[in-house]
Amino acid sequence: MSPAARGARVRARAPARRITRARVCAAICLLVVGIALLGPLLAWASPTEQVGAPFEGPGATLPLGTDFLGRDLAARVLHGGRLVLGVAAGATVLATALGLVGGVLLGLMSERAAEPVMRAVDLLAVFPSLLLLLLFATGAPGSDLAVLLAVGLACAPFSIRVIRTVTRQTAAGGYVRTARARGDSAWALARYDIWPNIAGTVLADAGLRFVAAVHLAATAGFLGLGRGAPAAHWGRMIRENLPGAALNPLPVLLPAALLTAFAVAVNLLADHAAARRAGPAAPSGAPHA
Repeated sequence: MSPAARGARVRARAPARRITRARVCAAICLLVVGIALLGPLLAWASPTEQVGAPFEGPGATLPLGTDFLGRDLAARVLHGGRLVLGVAAGATVLATALGLVGGVLLGLMSERAAEPVMRAVDLLAVFPSLLLLLLFATGAPGSDLAVLLAVGLACAPFSIRVIRTVTRQTAAGGYVRTARARGDSAWALARYDIWPNIAGTVLADAGLRFVAAVHLAATAGFLGLGRGAPAAHWGRMIRENLPGAALNPLPVLLPAALLTAFAVAVNLLADHAAARRAGPAAPSGAPHA
């Protein structure tokens, strides 16, 4: 086989590999989301009742063993994902909404007018996320909403910067200048000329923000922020069971593996969806009627 034919064959297989990888990532996401959402309905035991000695290994009646208080680990895992993913999803929606509105408006503004606002965005971006979590949690102890707001605000500045940059690049196109010359409003520019052409970037950025939000939501649980014990929380389970990891590592490894696999799969899916949204062609670029 000639080098040219071999290269063509490899290029033909690339889309199939990408589709297969996307399907695997989607299956992982569905599995973790299913555990998080349906787990409390599928659990056969109470996540707070002591059923054995601490850190028992897997057995016939306890398929995953017990945690540091002797509670059924399987029940704890099935109940522990809803808080993490719920807070992360809400924070991602908040961060993406702020990023989309703020980024597009700042991208359409002149550099001089946008500069003071961007300095404030930069100030929030360099503010430590954990400190922001602690400040909100101190003001509203035991509140998952406080954790959600803190995570969303911690992620929003990065979305604003990314979306502002791609908005400025899109606004430099001739079709946007034409729309401005005929007197289109800022809303019309954003709705018809900007948003359709930055959707792929926004989607990919939302995937990155969701990964960061999952990490921060798990970290909040690890630090004991938000809803307190005895509620099951994958992040808090890692901290609670670390002292007995040598006796039964599953209480630490299972929630950590679920969080890691979900974050990686979501990130890869977001990249795949953004690539498909972009398509083989450049942005549409056609002025609206």
